Amino acid sequence: MGFFDKEYIAGDTCMTIFNGQLFHFGVLMSTMHMAWVRTVCGRLKSDYRYSKDIVYNNFPWPETPTDKQIKLIEDKAQKVLDVRAEFPDSSLADLYNPLTMPPALVKAHNELDKAVDLAYRPQAFTSEANRMVYLFELYENYTADLFTTEKKKKKQV
Repeated sequence: MGFFDKEYIAGDTCMTIFNGQLFHFGVLMSTMHMAWVRTVCGRLKSDYRYSKDIVYNNFPWPETPTDKQIKLIEDKAQKVLDVRAEFPDSSLADLYNPLTMPPALVKAHNELDKAVDLAYRPQAFTSEANRMVYLFELYENYTADLFTTEKKKKKQV
């Protein structure tokens, strides 16, 4: 995942977010979003099949992040990009290989994860299961009004 200028053409298996900001990048690169991906995303062999309809459009973004939280996420997201830029000859696959990931990139992602987590709640998440319980509860809150049905009132004569 990264930022591209208008000279790039996205391939047919790529998803694009026009006018995406560092905040969006930061949340989408976080452990919180990856927990969501691992749970709801489809797969083809062992590869994720990211769907805008199932994964992205249903992802529960932080409910009301403060300006300070947004700025912190943006700063930490930029740090991830800056560290990645220190390795211009490495592909993203090389950079994110768990056996050879540069320590500076691991550190940048850990800091980004802390910033994103704080935009969701002040308490630390203790496990991926803990994250998913929280995300599904948040999703339920966001969608509750979409599925309520009012009983039709009978006309009184």
